[in-house]
Amino acid sequence: MAYSEDHIALAAEYALGTLDADERAQVETMMSVDKEFTAMVEAWQQKLGVLNQMVGSVEPRPEVWDRIKTAIGHSEQQGPLLLPDAPPPPANDVIAQPVPVDGSNVIQLSARARRWRNVATATTAIAAALIAMVATQVYAPDRLPDGLRPKVRTQVVEVKTTVVPPPSGQFVALLQKDSASPAFILTVDATSKNFTVRRVGATPEPGKSFELWLVSDKLPGARSLGVIGGNDFTTRPALAAYDTDTVNKATYAVTLEPEGGSPTGVATGPIVFTGKLIEAVPPAAPAK
Repeated sequence: MAYSEDHIALAAEYALGTLDADERAQVETMMSVDKEFTAMVEAWQQKLGVLNQMVGSVEPRPEVWDRIKTAIGHSEQQGPLLLPDAPPPPANDVIAQPVPVDGSNVIQLSARARRWRNVATATTAIAAALIAMVATQVYAPDRLPDGLRPKVRTQVVEVKTTVVPPPSGQFVALLQKDSASPAFILTVDATSKNFTVRRVGATPEPGKSFELWLVSDKLPGARSLGVIGGNDFTTRPALAAYDTDTVNKATYAVTLEPEGGSPTGVATGPIVFTGKLIEAVPPAAPAK
């Protein structure tokens, strides 16, 4: 059957949930006896449900609801959803008289306008809420509940860095009493800080050992670098514990200690040879 605009608006308001108790009862009665009207209500629910599914319902307090109904014109009793019968045409032999205005028609037209206004207002409010929610998801997602927050996208960015190797080179010190009699040659690798002591003119004494020391104004006292062995070459990594500036600027001294080295960790014998490092092999030029 064909439905009036009042019936269509009533079905839409029922889907939105803006009817009062009497109107909802009227719609539910019509739905129980009219399958086509029921289908129209369900169609409105499907159309408006897409907008309404992301907006939680909030039931106002009774006094707030009364003020809302008064503001939108629902405080008075709604007129019946009946269209007035058309007046019969005047007879040819009767003088036309002014037709009195039917007040019920004015009430029904006013109710119809209010219904469509309610539908438009509710739909606009839901759409505004959705726009606000989308804006919140973009600019302030932390304010939304966990279920409505946008998924965090993790993007892995590969950053290629060029590792610049430390400067490589070799430093050499002549450990001697004077310029005419070198006793040992100390060679230090700038990269690994390993050092090698080569015996040149030093003569070992029975029951004695030569011990190498690092002397720097950055340290409170001389630091032992170990006993120089009886072979021609002695190699150790003892300088790895010191920074490059300390290694390059230190004075290296050799003392004559009891066999096996100083028993106290402090130099006990006389200083017999000294020397400072100089650059012997420059660092390799970086590849172009």
